[in-house]
Amino acid sequence: MSTITIIGSGGMAAAIAGRTAKAGHTVEVVSRDSVKARALADQLAVGATTGTYGAAPAGDIVILAVPYASAAAVVAEYGDALDGKVIIDITNPISPNATGLVTPHGSSGAQEIAKGLPAGAHVVKAFNTLFGHVLARGGRLDAFIAADDPEAKARVSTFTDSLGLRPFDIGGLHMAQTLEALGLMLIGLAKNGAGTWDIALNVDLL
Repeated sequence: MSTITIIGSGGMAAAIAGRTAKAGHTVEVVSRDSVKARALADQLAVGATTGTYGAAPAGDIVILAVPYASAAAVVAEYGDALDGKVIIDITNPISPNATGLVTPHGSSGAQEIAKGLPAGAHVVKAFNTLFGHVLARGGRLDAFIAADDPEAKARVSTFTDSLGLRPFDIGGLHMAQTLEALGLMLIGLAKNGAGTWDIALNVDLL
């Protein structure tokens, strides 16, 4: 097993951290709010550690579990400390009223985040179609993955599989645009047609 760094201390960070710890990985929690980071690490109670915000992460896989509006600033503050890392972007760049995406036409949140990273870092889009409370419950949920670098994609696929998820490769990083639109669709579905947030998008192989 390996060390996984999670930048963030909110609901999605906690859900991913919980499954990561249960899978036997070492979790490093990092947040601008060190008190919240420590609280999440203590909640895991399986040797989880906290790191210094802005310093080189201990994990080779770094999960960016912050709101999209904060992602560019976080990446800028880390700078070259993220060089050589696999960065999992879980964000959904959705407008405050959840009526659309805030990314430039023809781009995605993941692609915009990638622009601010060192050349040696590789962005992988994943987890954005899963609600945190559903992820935290456990179960074999589907995890859709988009990335340009084959090795980074393979590592994230292996990682998600270790969490008890079923990874699906959907193509290059340009497909993050589709995943983010799916994230928006799921929010609309929860608010309208489904009438519940206890939903997940899964693939039936016929």
